[in-house]
Amino acid sequence: MSKPVRVRFAPSPTGPLHIGGVRTALFNYLFAKKNKGTFYLRIEDTDQNRFVAGAEEYILEALEWLGIAPDETIGKNEKFGPYRQSERKELYRQYADQLIATGNAYYAFDTADSLDTLRKELENEGKTFIYNHSNRDQLNNSLALTEEETNTKLTNGEEYVIRFKTPINETLHLHDVIRGDVKFDTNLLDDKVLFKSDGMPTYHLANIVDDHLMETSHVIRGEEWLPSMPLHVLLYRAFGWEAPEFAHLPLILKPIGNGKLSKRDGDKMGFPVFPLEWKTAEGSSSGYREKGFYPETVVNFLALLGWNDGTEKELFTLEELAQVFDLKRVHKSGAKFDPEKNKWFNHQYLMKKSDEDLAKQFQLIVAENTGKIEEIEINKLTRIVSLIKERAHFVNEFWELSNYFFEAPNSYDEKASKNWKEETPALMLQLITILEGISDFNSINIENIVKEWMTNNEIGMGKIMQPFRLSLVGALKGPHLFDIVEIIGKDETIARLKKAITTL
Repeated sequence: MSKPVRVRFAPSPTGPLHIGGVRTALFNYLFAKKNKGTFYLRIEDTDQNRFVAGAEEYILEALEWLGIAPDETIGKNEKFGPYRQSERKELYRQYADQLIATGNAYYAFDTADSLDTLRKELENEGKTFIYNHSNRDQLNNSLALTEEETNTKLTNGEEYVIRFKTPINETLHLHDVIRGDVKFDTNLLDDKVLFKSDGMPTYHLANIVDDHLMETSHVIRGEEWLPSMPLHVLLYRAFGWEAPEFAHLPLILKPIGNGKLSKRDGDKMGFPVFPLEWKTAEGSSSGYREKGFYPETVVNFLALLGWNDGTEKELFTLEELAQVFDLKRVHKSGAKFDPEKNKWFNHQYLMKKSDEDLAKQFQLIVAENTGKIEEIEINKLTRIVSLIKERAHFVNEFWELSNYFFEAPNSYDEKASKNWKEETPALMLQLITILEGISDFNSINIENIVKEWMTNNEIGMGKIMQPFRLSLVGALKGPHLFDIVEIIGKDETIARLKKAITTL
């Protein structure tokens, strides 16, 4: 590569960061790290009408949580600052004026009402209005007006926008790192607005100017920006600048049906589409962090949406991803979002955590559910976690999987209660006597003594084990029965057996 790799993530602060935007940020981050380059964050807030308070802070917090914080951004290593476009307002004006001076742009005085009227007239004739070479010489702009008429309008303070003068009769042969060679006919392009009447640049102008001044080497963005690629390349050419390399990422698709993944899909199917919870006066939208996903999980499943390293490997650390990431292995077609697979990923990362770490995460959940403010014995929690974590995708599922360790059952599964026969109370009373006589109350010893008693008395396994589990758990579920007995202890085990005898 001829120049140092510098890539950016440039979101607009118009609301919470969608998971598709997170993947774009991730791929930029991985490309930068793979090539020992720089990943920077620029906030593109030129559209002040869509600005949402708190969105900028949300974006930064999300990237920090995921472990893909930018090397440069607002308040951090501001080598090419400011990194907020609204603070670069005066800068863009001079570049818009430069395009006017070189004949690559022009003033357009058309009002929104006049353009809307023209658009409707053409629609009635079955035609589509497009502001370009086909009609710009007949519209209210500096190409159709004399220089004197144009200057008069400017002097009188008439509102105007600055439009790009798209060249005609040209076929652009461009290269996309992911999609290969693509062609565009300039006659089909419109003359985009570059500078608005409110004194702010549009996305197109600000984006090009900033990417150039911030020395961006590669523009890695979503495929929805592919139609803008010819305009952006033409702008680079108009300024006499070298264009960066472009790579347009495939869409993240709905789990079911066709089209791009949306918040509505998440609401309907019960999964988040945002990295962090987003709260507004109208309500809140759940985030992956609050749902119990690990940041490593989110990074891992997003990396595999539209990319793979050419092997069957599915679990990658962030460092491993950065070592093997290659834009040429990004797919052209969209990738279906799979919420169930994402849970599977989280389970894999949960299983990699130590029982002690998981127990510390679980401690607060137990305290909240039991109402016990005093310190909960961490060794007991660690042992419980080791028995139940195989069945969990998230730490917040631990309580449902283990509540019987902390509370005696208040009810008994109706279907499982059919295992409670006429002779069961007498057998459970005998079991209580056996348990009372055990001094070394550990799982292996209890199991050996109870099974020896059953064998010596020719008592079938089902007659004891199922009613015994039902008495302790309230259902026929849970880990090894004698591990449960050891953890809840002799007194609690006997108390639950007595309660079951009375209740059932």
